[in-house]
Amino acid sequence: MTEGVTGQAQEDPGLRRYLLPVLAILGIVILAVGLRVLADPRASQSLLAFIYDIIGNTAGADDLRRGAGDLLLAKIVLAGVALVIGVGGMWLIYAGVSAIVGLLPLRLQEKVYPWVFVVPAILLLGTYLVYPAIATFITSFTDGTGGDPLRHYRELTTPPFLAIFRNNLIWLVVGTLGSVGLGLAIAGLVDRVRREALAKTFIFLPLAISLVGASVIWRFVYAWKPEGLPQIGLANAVVTGLGGDPVPWVQTPPINTYALILIMIWLQTGFAMVILSAAIKGVSVEIIEAARLDGASERQLFFGVIVPMIRGSIITAATFIAIAILKIFDIVYVMTGGRFDTDVVANRMFLEMFQFFNDGRAAALAVVLFLAVLPVMVVNVRNLRGQGIGA
Repeated sequence: MTEGVTGQAQEDPGLRRYLLPVLAILGIVILAVGLRVLADPRASQSLLAFIYDIIGNTAGADDLRRGAGDLLLAKIVLAGVALVIGVGGMWLIYAGVSAIVGLLPLRLQEKVYPWVFVVPAILLLGTYLVYPAIATFITSFTDGTGGDPLRHYRELTTPPFLAIFRNNLIWLVVGTLGSVGLGLAIAGLVDRVRREALAKTFIFLPLAISLVGASVIWRFVYAWKPEGLPQIGLANAVVTGLGGDPVPWVQTPPINTYALILIMIWLQTGFAMVILSAAIKGVSVEIIEAARLDGASERQLFFGVIVPMIRGSIITAATFIAIAILKIFDIVYVMTGGRFDTDVVANRMFLEMFQFFNDGRAAALAVVLFLAVLPVMVVNVRNLRGQGIGA
């Protein structure tokens, strides 16, 4: 038995030396062929037709080549092939390359092994993040400019676009302050109740809803009917119940912008509450007791002791929410589509590209949005470094 194990161990280096590198090459070939097949818009029909030819179903193969036949089955087959190619091909590549690196001296293995896993991630980031960002920047100066590189950026200084930037600023200030302020207040209150977990669950629950789903819910809340007709919207039912006239919340500027911001606050308050509640619990009990012994009231304790001590967590929550608000699209698109003076940068960028087919102006808006998000990200990074994270 010992001799068999020893013999197998002596054969393993040869297998690793010759077989697994071949698997790496095979994986690369499979991925290359697979990507070429998937790039063909008729790949699903051609693939299923090829399978039908093998099993003898010539009529079915001919129908697929004419664009008829079972197209759904063709797409399912193609999806299965894509899964096998993606998973299997990448496994072969990693297994083979890992085996090749294993043949190097131990000192070199320690240096090369990390790059085996890092390089594919770098390539993916470069292909799907860095390259599109650079291409967008170039497009904003070249596409549809008529020889004037700054044409699209000058157009962004006209009144219609200034109104869009104003809306984004309102979203940023009101939405961020509302979410963080309400989250901080609730975090301080639920920290003192008996059923803390249950209370937090109800506040956090909206965050589990998608932005589109939340928008659909609030469309019913803001639903409006002319005076004299039954009001199916909760907001107008309350208003008319108190003797007022129904308000077209979504169609009336500037109320509609704040009504849409309220949806974002409803969603993000739970996130801020969880972050800040955890921070509050991290405040030293000795410091709190010392403040109470010094005669501090509960209000003074909260705003004079606890809030300054969780300042870093407040900034972190505020920056994350601010970034989400600067990129807001779903709520505006679902509720108004940008009409009634509610348009924002992300929604307008979508309309410019896919409705007006003005790629250059859409790219310019994307660049402006990136520049707007950048300072918030810098503040967040500096705050994290100040807390000793990533320093």
